[in-house]
Amino acid sequence: MSDLLLRDFAPRPKLVTPETLVLRPRYPVFDAHNHLGPEFGGNWIAKSVDELIATMDRLGITRLVDLDGGWSEAILDAHLAHFKEPHPERFMIFGGIAWDRWADEGDRFGEAAARRLEAQVKRGAEGLKVWKVLGLHVRDQNGARVPVDDPRLDPVFETAADLAIPTLIHIADPIAFFDPADRFNEQVEVLQHVPDWHFYGPEFPSFEQLMEEFVALFERHPRTTFIAAHVASYPENLGWVGALLDAHPNVYVDFSARINELGRQPYTARDFFIRYQDRILFGSDCPPGSDGYPVYYRFLETRDEYFSYGGGLGRWQIYGIGLPDTVLDKLYRRNAERVVVRA
Repeated sequence: MSDLLLRDFAPRPKLVTPETLVLRPRYPVFDAHNHLGPEFGGNWIAKSVDELIATMDRLGITRLVDLDGGWSEAILDAHLAHFKEPHPERFMIFGGIAWDRWADEGDRFGEAAARRLEAQVKRGAEGLKVWKVLGLHVRDQNGARVPVDDPRLDPVFETAADLAIPTLIHIADPIAFFDPADRFNEQVEVLQHVPDWHFYGPEFPSFEQLMEEFVALFERHPRTTFIAAHVASYPENLGWVGALLDAHPNVYVDFSARINELGRQPYTARDFFIRYQDRILFGSDCPPGSDGYPVYYRFLETRDEYFSYGGGLGRWQIYGIGLPDTVLDKLYRRNAERVVVRA
């Protein structure tokens, strides 16, 4: 046994508890956070859209936000033509920001990006996706890091407000990704497997600094509707997220790819979901057709104990939070219908 490596440790729990299989949700689902392009492993743009619709129907998904509309006309048009045009009521395509143009456009970048956003919306985009490269990787024309709340980006977020489209923004990953990859780091296995996810060192801002910039962004743009992805990038601290929602009525959160964090704090998570039942959107971040959706349904609908969430972001099991029907209806679809869909 002294030769057993942690990566080979795969215990089989002997706990005897109820196991509830939830293949379809109690209410129809509006998935407000998904990826249909090739970058995140789904690549449904290379497959039959009718096959995707059949998969969605089987899983109880009535509508889905595709965050892979990108920033170029070609990518956006391809996604609109493949998904939106044949099934306009089933898909919403979000555009993005061409960060690589900052070097050429300099301090004019924000204004130019705002004009490109206007053009994307005219072509059919229904929202803006801002990925975590902002704050972590984006550099200006002088090679300096661009903070999340950089005033040069004000035109972009104000244009989103003027166009009445939501901005879904993701600016950080699990807080452990910002700590040393040592024996105290609960995500050390993940970081060993994917070292590009490690944001510790002088070349990166601290997690705390990113959160400060995040809050400052919301304060700068109270007219803009923000969806802070992955429980505002801080599901490890629901008290902090709750204070954020209390202070900023224009901010909502989705819980995509974070039931691993929520499910290990079931009492706190349940209280959070009930208190902020009007501010939380269902998002999966998992490819349609995967085994992920039934786990989300089980987490939300049952009080099952100590079950696998599928692994990948933490060596632990999770617990169901058994939400009331009135809350489930809002989380599954009503909130997204109100926040994401333009009047």
